[in-house]
Amino acid sequence: MDTAQLPTTDEAREQLLDALEHPDTGQLPALIARWHPALIADAVEALPRDMRHTLWDRLDAIDRGQVLIEVGRGVRQQLIDEAAQDELLAALATLEMDELADLDADLPVSVLDAMVRAMDVQRRERYERVKRYPDDTAGGLMDVDAAAVRGDVSLKAVLRYLRQVRKRDGKLPEHMDSLVVVDRQNRYLGMLRLSDLVSHKSTAIVSHLMDAEAPAIQVGTPDTRVARLFEDRDLMSAAVVDDDGHLLGRITIDDVVDVMRAEADGEVMRRAGLGEDTDMFAPVLSNAARRAVWLGVNLINAFVAAWVIGLFEASIDQVVALAVLMPVVASMGGVAGNQTLTLVTRAIALDQIGRGNAMALLFREVASGLLNGAFWAIVVAVVATAWFGNTQLGIVFGCALLINLITGATAGTLVPLLLERLGIDPALAGGVLLTAATDVVGFFSFLGLATLFLL
Repeated sequence: MDTAQLPTTDEAREQLLDALEHPDTGQLPALIARWHPALIADAVEALPRDMRHTLWDRLDAIDRGQVLIEVGRGVRQQLIDEAAQDELLAALATLEMDELADLDADLPVSVLDAMVRAMDVQRRERYERVKRYPDDTAGGLMDVDAAAVRGDVSLKAVLRYLRQVRKRDGKLPEHMDSLVVVDRQNRYLGMLRLSDLVSHKSTAIVSHLMDAEAPAIQVGTPDTRVARLFEDRDLMSAAVVDDDGHLLGRITIDDVVDVMRAEADGEVMRRAGLGEDTDMFAPVLSNAARRAVWLGVNLINAFVAAWVIGLFEASIDQVVALAVLMPVVASMGGVAGNQTLTLVTRAIALDQIGRGNAMALLFREVASGLLNGAFWAIVVAVVATAWFGNTQLGIVFGCALLINLITGATAGTLVPLLLERLGIDPALAGGVLLTAATDVVGFFSFLGLATLFLL
């Protein structure tokens, strides 16, 4: 299908809905045949729950396997729960080992056992090798079918080996831009690019052409670190090795793109207090229960801020302008804090912060908060004085704003660092704690200073 004619997810969903509601038109088989499974998966996620399995029933085994890989975990769990065991087994049989390793945690035990029993000896051995490692590590991402050649052979021998692989398996490994070079003990030596393989004399020796500087990835490396390495080095593939340098497998760019997308999606969802596997058409009861926790945390924050305001009820009654201005103080502190929080959370994710630079970053952010606070304190003091005709009120307003901007910068730096030290995701809880700090300090500083100097 011409890429210019590819529909958007919304257009695909509408076309699928129309085809599912009018099965006599014969549109559905034509759409499924033309579309890539990834587009079908996107449309499946956007379909109401009762329509998803109807579409699943019309897919073949290959498309079902790819749809399970592409959809979010919440939708995947629904499809697995509602599918017949023989349908699942047929779909799973079409997947690569690293893809199976990504799915097996969501599979019923009976399906998992039947899947392993149905494997031939070689496939079962490869599956067990991948399952030794957690899903969020290089070992969990890797494909064990790494095409490896020795460094002491000629390019002619390498080409003969690749022809044998194609004859044996019917295809070469996916996304193969280079071959892994190893010694006789299967220890990693470097990478041989396919461009070098096909452009040099067939008598050339592999070790003379290989890239010995190409990085190999330790099997226990977190998947986010793997993604960063691919981004920094512009890699298409990389070898995975154990602690002794022995070749275990290969990671390709398609696996890394999935990691990047999952990390980005998870970041957005965690900032809203939602799980990464949230299904937008999940049952209302479970959906409400999932959101209730963070709504409760925010409610506690709101009550704490309201309690602080209540401490100064008499002051607010005497100077009505305080009620008008105090939300501005809290809001400005929250904005300043969120700017710092975003910066620090990103730096933590990229491993850019450690003991050696944490204090320097704190001082820098506090200094920025102080400069911004001083500038905007003068601005709001002038505005408040002109608005309410009260110079003392303007000065109090400006001082409170200065205090809260410094508080926002300080909390925005310290909160994510503390959460990361405690093993809590800063993207999940950082915003809630920051809001609590800037609201409480903002209200307390403004109303407290007003009580001391205006009343």
